[in-house]
Amino acid sequence: MIPRPPAVPPGPSPRVPPPGADMHSRRRMQRFASVALYTGLVLLALWVVRDFIPAVAWACVIATSLWPLFRKLERQPGLNGRTTIIATLLTIVIALLLVLPVGIGIAQAAAEAHDLAIWLHSVEQNGVPIPDFIANLPFGSEPVTHWWNTNLGQPLKASPAMKGLHGHEVVMFGRNFGIRAVHALMVFAFTLVTLFVIFQAGPSLSGAVLKGMRRAFGAESAQLAERMAAAVRGTVSGLVVVGIGEGVLLGIAYAVTGVPHATLLGLITAIAAMLPFCAPIVFCGAGLWLFLQGGTAGAIGLVVFGFAVVFIAEHFVRPVLIGNSTRLPFLLVLFGILGGAETFGLLGVFIGPALMTILMVLWTDFVR
Repeated sequence: MIPRPPAVPPGPSPRVPPPGADMHSRRRMQRFASVALYTGLVLLALWVVRDFIPAVAWACVIATSLWPLFRKLERQPGLNGRTTIIATLLTIVIALLLVLPVGIGIAQAAAEAHDLAIWLHSVEQNGVPIPDFIANLPFGSEPVTHWWNTNLGQPLKASPAMKGLHGHEVVMFGRNFGIRAVHALMVFAFTLVTLFVIFQAGPSLSGAVLKGMRRAFGAESAQLAERMAAAVRGTVSGLVVVGIGEGVLLGIAYAVTGVPHATLLGLITAIAAMLPFCAPIVFCGAGLWLFLQGGTAGAIGLVVFGFAVVFIAEHFVRPVLIGNSTRLPFLLVLFGILGGAETFGLLGVFIGPALMTILMVLWTDFVR
């Protein structure tokens, strides 16, 4: 008789994973690896083109601010479908608007170069003569006169104030200035090229960007992008347009009061007025020059008129243009402009309000 094998006591049966569990885990790992790979490739690409990011950012800011004008020109009968012609025209206009002020400044400097060379030669041989108004100061006239005669009243080569300007330091300063000028010129050139490409791509580029944002971040991301674009356009209108207006008005005031080089000084004022509360530095300096030349009434009138223009622009016109387009409180607009300028430089003046718009949208969605 064949013996039977001993009975195996019943126990828990081993768990068999579902057929699709392993495939699901593998797909999740593949998705994670793909995200990591794409992120690494994007970061690597950004690192490769890091020197050109400012040019691309400037081109995006300019294109965003001029996009309504581009679409309006595109709908014109003679320009319908001719995006290359429109892109060329807009790029040339932007180039001229940026090059003309620099050209005027160089022309003014070249016109004054001869007189400046004569003055420098006289200063080198005889020193800087003390102004007459120092003797009429209500207090501090004697120490100021003593310091002036010791440091500036004698020939330039023997002046103690000029001993720190060694030849090597002057050469290094000139070299660094030249490097920065060449870098700024390259950024400007690549900005124009990028701007032309953005305009030439036209609606297809904007549609692709919005489609990609909807796919990556949802349908609400397109609305957020539109509000950011409105913030950039409002900032450009509030800063650039208002700054140009201030420069024109104060340029006329410079010409009326007899300040030399009124056109160049008006351009400098317009550039300074694009940053909040910077225009008074220019027209107060012009008023001080008028006062030292004996034009007390003209100096007072110029300073009062300048502060009136700046007050109206800063407290009424600019907040309305920026705040209405972005629906931001004035305090957030001010923080965005000043904080952006401190963090990103001049480019941050336009990026800051856009970031404040994102913050405002996220806060609004959170408290709903």
